[in-house]
Amino acid sequence: MLFSKISEKQVTRAIVSGFAREFEDCIESDVIVIGAGPSGLVAAKKLCENGVKTLLIEGNNYLGGGFWIGGYLMNKVTIRAPAHEILDEIGAPYKEAEAGLYVADGPHACSKLIAAACDAGVKVLNMTQFDDVVIKGERVCGAVINWTPVSALPRAITCVDPVGIESKLVIDATGHDAAVVQSLKKRGLVDIKGFGAMWVEKSEDAVVEHTTEVYPGLIAAGMAAATAFGLPRMGPTFGGMLLSGKRAAEVAMEVLK
Repeated sequence: MLFSKISEKQVTRAIVSGFAREFEDCIESDVIVIGAGPSGLVAAKKLCENGVKTLLIEGNNYLGGGFWIGGYLMNKVTIRAPAHEILDEIGAPYKEAEAGLYVADGPHACSKLIAAACDAGVKVLNMTQFDDVVIKGERVCGAVINWTPVSALPRAITCVDPVGIESKLVIDATGHDAAVVQSLKKRGLVDIKGFGAMWVEKSEDAVVEHTTEVYPGLIAAGMAAATAFGLPRMGPTFGGMLLSGKRAAEVAMEVLK
């Protein structure tokens, strides 16, 4: 026999017990990052590298967001200097298209970033949808989550309560949707301007500059920051999102101190 003699029940037991142990450990973290696109992955990676217990939550079954595919269904991603240094850090190859502009294969760069985050110790809950925030004493201190497929079920035939997990900080890296920030807007706690029209030269610097704590306990990163502060969109260039993730981790560590 080529493979070890293992039955179906043993395979199932290994999956269930392994997931249960890890999920129980994730119920309380230092930081919860919502959204596993480029900004969320970089933020989570940097935090774990600095000894911060970090949980990354993603609604899809895959990680990476738009970093997988680039623009117009062409799997090349562009990065403006100096964000190419992140690609150097994770060992993702790229070519210089012209001075200050680099191009990489989306699947290669994205898979390298995912692997780097996992290697740093980031724990991931995918197929997990952000439902709401946990707020105590006028501070965000956790997230309410549910299985993503629950949202696709007809409301009339389902009643699946979400669960709450706790943290010291939450990072909204949900892209244009800014789902976590939006949950605060619904309660009248923050104002959201919505992202503006595309303007590459301005947008990436603005996103990094506005990566900040938008409400006690909540940091907005990447396009979530653009939506929160009314910044221009950047289109299929990813340097601003990569460096915004790095900046989000720096802000988080300052707050945690």
